[in-house]
Amino acid sequence: MTDTATNPATLSELLKLSGSQYRLYDIGRLVNKLPKEQFEKVELNQLPYPTPVQGHACIAITFWQKQSSQPYLWLLKLPLDERGLLNQGARNHFIAIIIEALGADLTQETSKKQEELLSSNPYLYTPAQYKLASLNSKIKVDLKQNVGEHFSTFVNYLQNDSAWDNWQQIGVQGIADFVANIENKDNCQLLVNALPYLPNEVLIPVCGALENEKFTINLIEALISLFNKALNEESDTDKAQQFLRALAANSNHIHVIKLITELLDKEQVNAELLIILSGRCWQALADEKVLMSYLEHLLKNDDLTMFASIFKDLVSIPLIRPVAFHCIRNENRSPALASAIGQLFRPA
Repeated sequence: MTDTATNPATLSELLKLSGSQYRLYDIGRLVNKLPKEQFEKVELNQLPYPTPVQGHACIAITFWQKQSSQPYLWLLKLPLDERGLLNQGARNHFIAIIIEALGADLTQETSKKQEELLSSNPYLYTPAQYKLASLNSKIKVDLKQNVGEHFSTFVNYLQNDSAWDNWQQIGVQGIADFVANIENKDNCQLLVNALPYLPNEVLIPVCGALENEKFTINLIEALISLFNKALNEESDTDKAQQFLRALAANSNHIHVIKLITELLDKEQVNAELLIILSGRCWQALADEKVLMSYLEHLLKNDDLTMFASIFKDLVSIPLIRPVAFHCIRNENRSPALASAIGQLFRPA
């Protein structure tokens, strides 16, 4: 190997030099594809990381050799600086650990010593089970692999609409595989028909998978209708939370923005719904009027610690950061909001 090959400057370069095919996914806020071109700019500090979580980039990299159908998977949590730029030292340290353990062949069979080196890597990350399930499903779709055995079990459950309580054989991975194929019109309609009847044991993982997918208007409208019914007619905030969560990846859709705007026009909004909005549906807050209303609602919970934590989190998102700074300077902010913001910037 040449010196360039033994000392790649970036993860993208490391993967290319190894001869690997690869895909990237953000696994922090939601599970989404991360375009290679965008990640290369992030690695060169030409762009801030688009969806930071608590000062970190949470990334999945799946890679494989052309002659092999077996993909490998790295799950990483890399620190960012205060501007959202990738910490170069941490990224370089990760590369050094990989090269020490594996050299140029990232897909080789590993010895016990190599396994120990890899497993002691401080940048490894284990996401929640439902995120892993969604990631596995997305990889299967992207690599055109067959769905798992649990897929048909879930389809049969949805089709047998007289036995909603017989959910015990359903697996989270089967639900994730089904939802990752929600673009199929038959799958989408099957779920739309079933949604009002799903018990919580099924509804929660379904919504957890839906939050990572963009889908058609009929499913968006079905979820909006169920959200409004749960919130207004049934006063069931737990179910409302699930339906709002399910809309996360579609939160920049005009119908979802309208729903969130109407929600924030209410006198009171449940704290859990506010947390879902900032953590998962942040795209809907990329409007000064909507974000101002959101921040005012946060203050109504009379919890300055929560306000400070969520404000700091929102400001770290490149899409929201400029909107948040406009809100800070907005002359129409309430005295309470002005005071809370002032406390955020007061020297310790």
